[in-house]
Amino acid sequence: MTEVPDVLGPLAVPRSFTGFSEITSFIWSVADFLRGDYKRADYGKVILPLTVLRRLDCVLRDTKDKVLQRHETLKGGKVKNLDPILNRITGVPFHNISRLDFVKLKGDPNHIATNLGAYIRGFLANAREVIERFKFAEQIAKLDESNLLFQVLTRFAEIDLHPKAVPNHVMGSISEELIRRFSEQSNETAGKHFIPREVICLIVNLLFIEDAEALTGPGIVKTVYDPACGTGGMLSVAEEFLVGCSPRSQSGDGAVET
Repeated sequence: MTEVPDVLGPLAVPRSFTGFSEITSFIWSVADFLRGDYKRADYGKVILPLTVLRRLDCVLRDTKDKVLQRHETLKGGKVKNLDPILNRITGVPFHNISRLDFVKLKGDPNHIATNLGAYIRGFLANAREVIERFKFAEQIAKLDESNLLFQVLTRFAEIDLHPKAVPNHVMGSISEELIRRFSEQSNETAGKHFIPREVICLIVNLLFIEDAEALTGPGIVKTVYDPACGTGGMLSVAEEFLVGCSPRSQSGDGAVET
């Protein structure tokens, strides 16, 4: 891995957007770089994993330095499994121990493929597996060979996908819209891959409509499980519904407590 500067100036500031449509259109514009080297039906092989990767990158942004410092202090010591400790710092069930992030990756264009691979390997296994299931290593090699990797990754580095800027339900809608567009490019029926958000809201309301009283009492804990969650739309809407049933509600790790 090649060392890159920690500070890259004003260009390191990610761009914020005014709404769901603007973010989705900006992400979709990455397809402009892929034309000619990729078939239209294959755009998703690049854009979807990079969208997920950028989201993870932004989620970990605020705790990155603390995780690196803690890892450096504890590695090689008596504690062998550092994952729970580092996850407590991030506040989510994953972390990344690579010193790289999207900003630093674009600061070293000559080694971007090697560094991107090292960055992905720095994730905890559960998050790394998500990226690996896209078979993204093949696309990294193809993009690098076509001299497109730097351009595409720089484009994604401009997007602020931090949860404060893009809440989970908006992120789910973005994923669904991208999948719909990729399905159209492949001449497939989009409904095979996702359910529109308004239909999900209807299903959730029908699911819980007769349990309103049982969901509003104190001390109730409900676990939401979707064995075919896809982009997580059903889970996020169900969580919003349950939390909205009581002002005392709290949620986390798939369980909602009132």
